[in-house]
Amino acid sequence: MKTILNSIFITAAAWLFLTSAVSCSDYLEVTPENSQVADDYWRSEADVENMLFGGYFYLRSSVESYLIPWGETRAGIVYNHRSNNVLQRWQMVSTNSLCNWTVFYQIINVANTVLERAAVAQANDDTYSEASLKSHYSEAYFLRALAYFYLVRNFRDVPMPLTAYSDDNVEVNLPQTLEADVISQIKTDLYAALATGASKESYETNWETKGRATRWAIYALLADVCLWNDDYEECIQYCNGILNSNSIKAPAFLSSPTRNSFMSIFNPGNSNESIFELQWNYEEDQTNNLPTLFYDDVAVGTYAVSEAATTEFISEYQAITGDYGDGDISSGMNESARTYYANFVPNNSAGTGFVWKYVGSTSKTTRRPAANYDPNFIIYRVADVILMKAEALLCVDGNEPTSEHKLEAVTLINKIRERAGWSAENNIAGDFYNDPDMREDALDEMDIYSQEELLEAVLNERKMEFLGEGKIWYDFLRMGRRNNNQYKQTLLCDQVIQYTRSGSASSSWLRSVLNSDNALFLPVNASDLERNPNLVQNPYYN
Repeated sequence: MKTILNSIFITAAAWLFLTSAVSCSDYLEVTPENSQVADDYWRSEADVENMLFGGYFYLRSSVESYLIPWGETRAGIVYNHRSNNVLQRWQMVSTNSLCNWTVFYQIINVANTVLERAAVAQANDDTYSEASLKSHYSEAYFLRALAYFYLVRNFRDVPMPLTAYSDDNVEVNLPQTLEADVISQIKTDLYAALATGASKESYETNWETKGRATRWAIYALLADVCLWNDDYEECIQYCNGILNSNSIKAPAFLSSPTRNSFMSIFNPGNSNESIFELQWNYEEDQTNNLPTLFYDDVAVGTYAVSEAATTEFISEYQAITGDYGDGDISSGMNESARTYYANFVPNNSAGTGFVWKYVGSTSKTTRRPAANYDPNFIIYRVADVILMKAEALLCVDGNEPTSEHKLEAVTLINKIRERAGWSAENNIAGDFYNDPDMREDALDEMDIYSQEELLEAVLNERKMEFLGEGKIWYDFLRMGRRNNNQYKQTLLCDQVIQYTRSGSASSSWLRSVLNSDNALFLPVNASDLERNPNLVQNPYYN
């Protein structure tokens, strides 16, 4: 096998722009090709930035083909109504394109190349400062870590190249590295990113601050990786790095319980709540297919919301607004910030629904115009970090969380619920959970909640909050695998069975597949097995 795959190289010609200035257009127009950059490419700081933009480009190119189907359809909440694909049927085969990991190794090779070659550019460019070099290293470490995190959550054991490929003709047949060792390397990369001392709190433009790796993005990814790896104290530490920051540049939770505030996260995007999101800009003639993929018409769109999930969104809307009538969103007394014409719209004729956040315009029931098909795709936002911390607090003491940690977790869960429009009396532990004068009563109240019940409360908020953001399958998987599969039945198997439509897969089939730990991960692509004799197929697919 040449390299890991046949197309992880990048030509110098792909990165040469008419100007060395950093612009959103530069970031969006990069189209990498299939060859490695020549030695004489590394002449300036701009060359390094352009190479890094290639990594972001590759990440952006993965959204429609991988990040959405990988993160959504296996969970069953969102399903492909045009094609009952092998992911949502749980009948994956190694020849299917959905088990292609190429693009993530392209990102990794960009990062490896920057880490090896940026110093050459600095030696050739007197204006390229040490601080800028270290900042670029920080971004490269982040991109490599994020790519490996997607790989390990989907394939478990994966090849782990840590050096760049400088010659197309070099044969590299790497075996898989165990999940635990890949996770260890991811954390090492993120520690290295922070150790540069040059990770930025912000860039000159807002799109860069939200679209490039900042210190906040590194903290969020570290928290996520630590949560996956059961490193709960560390997870809390990095969540606090964002949530308790004194910096005016830190992202912040948009707490207003209104639909307009919630939708501003997605349209126009790059909100203060955002930590890291992939960028498009229709003014630069850069659009994407997200509004089409999630379009609220089965004749046009691809993805819909399953019946069980639709029932939950309608129930939240009705409970918050008091509207039990015909679904007229103006008839309720209160506003349900993340349901109708925010996260979701119902398909009343079918009992299903649609994801609205990528489709909707700035006015309530109006779709984006076709010329404005440029919604960003959010990887991390503050609401995610809040719920990560709540989950970690519930697990940091082992199987028996303390009342103090339960109460702190409940406070965070309720923060998300209140932004959604839930009133205080509908919060967990009622309206006294956050009253200092009633702290002892609130702590006593915690005794009635088990760890499993509160973890399920976290999971429920994640389902309602991050619809269509490519997260929920990883949430099911993380919670189900915890403590040697302690909650696998309730927080993984039962969840998938509840949401998966009967036309996609039967509950008996799902139960049999999900009970195999190996089936929770994708097969190695058949073509890669043919090229590389050191790769071993996931046993479930043999």
